[in-house]
Amino acid sequence: MTNSMIRLQKMIAQSGITSRRKAEELIQAGKVKVNGETVTTLGTKVSPKDNIEVNGVKIEKEEPVYFMLYKPREVISSVEDEKGRKVVIDLLPNIEERIFPIGRLDYQSSGLILLTNDGEFANILMHPRHGIEKVYITKVKGVPDKSAYTQMKKGVRDGKDTLKAIRSKVISVDSKQNTSILEVTLREGKNRHIRRMMENLGYPVLKIKREKYGLLTLDGLKPGEFRSLTPKEVKQMWGLASKIVK
Repeated sequence: MTNSMIRLQKMIAQSGITSRRKAEELIQAGKVKVNGETVTTLGTKVSPKDNIEVNGVKIEKEEPVYFMLYKPREVISSVEDEKGRKVVIDLLPNIEERIFPIGRLDYQSSGLILLTNDGEFANILMHPRHGIEKVYITKVKGVPDKSAYTQMKKGVRDGKDTLKAIRSKVISVDSKQNTSILEVTLREGKNRHIRRMMENLGYPVLKIKREKYGLLTLDGLKPGEFRSLTPKEVKQMWGLASKIVK
């Protein structure tokens, strides 16, 4: 067995079509074939020369690529939108690889979002147990008091969700406009997390920008611009996720 042999689920994830966890589910469900034979054993190892099909479609292994985008407001964090709205992929028009966004920023939010074709990388960054910190600059209506910050750390119930911020602080207050700018740090980001949390506390959100994702920042980018992550940055993000597994 040569060093080029890797686990089947990892090979599928590296193709960019899904995460390693989802690949494992597909294998166990009998949806994967190797050289024409259905494989259901997770320990199976394959080489780049093997013909691998997922749901009847041959996968094409791509070299992994990693990008950081400064998402503007009113752009969907997806590869397509049924309503025809602009999506993040539209902002990287000349990328040949089948990239997809890691997680989401809602339609009205801006800031740092990562894109890749590496399903395994995406999965480790998105999984809640890895708890990678994300920092948001948030403008709200009103001036939160001390009890609001305490409640944010303790957790705010909204439906079935408990919405928490591991840290939050005020950056500035505009008394005339009755608005505040806050720095809010999350480890787990549920759908519209900050908006729902602040609305429940009585401080509606006016703007949100994600400024930091783990070790990465928006330095040097303007809205709509993107750049490749350096090999060092990719390695650092892998390392960060590995260190903080709970």
